[in-house]
Formats: sequence, C-alpha cells, structure tokens
Amino acid sequence: QVQLVESGGGFVQPGGSLRLSCAPSETIFSIYYMGWYRQAPGKQRELVASITKAGNTNYVDSVKGRFTISRDNAKNTVYLQMNSLKPDDTAVYYCNVRIPTNNYWGQGTQVTVSS
Repeated sequence: QVQLVESGGGFVQPGGSLRLSCAPSETIFSIYYMGWYRQAPGKQRELVASITKAGNTNYVDSVKGRFTISRDNAKNTVYLQMNSLKPDDTAVYYCNVRIPTNNYWGQGTQVTVSS
C-alpha cells in the first residue's frame, strides 16, 4: 500500500515562510497530477495549488504570488513553498497524487500562522 509522506508543516508568525514536501513510500509510475489541498476548521477542503506532468501549474487566487508548487519527477516528490504567510493560511495541508488508476492522499500536515 503506497503512502504519501508529508513534512514541513509547523508554526510560523505572519509574514514567515514554510516549505512542504510530499514523497511516496515507494515509486509511483504514470503520475499525471500532483497537488496540495488544505482544510481549515469548519471549512471544506480546497485546492491550494496543482502541477501537471507537463509542468502546468494552477493556484487558488488567495495564494497567488505567495506560494509556489514544484515537483521533482525523479523523486516523485512535490513541494509547496509558502511565503508571506497569513493567519488565513492556517489549515491542515494535504498532498494529492493521481495516476490513471488511483488517487493517493497524504495524512495531512498542520500549518499554523499566528503571532
């Protein structure tokens, strides 16, 4: 059973930065989509950023200009660089990896932005 292992979450003050990483426990083939989602207390899970196999990226409007998604195809790893963090960015962040026959989710990593 493939698992996605996330790391990099934590506590940061407003204006600070964090870098999230997500890697599978074993090699996954035919990845066509990798993304980061988040869920704040009392809210629905939302897409934060995604990147396709071709390198096309997509961001929710609230993080444009502050967050950057990237991927290392050789390592099957996806990253989310988060700069200029705001209290509204506080949430559990989930990694998502898709292949034609499966849809994998990470266990989530907490990001808390507070002074």
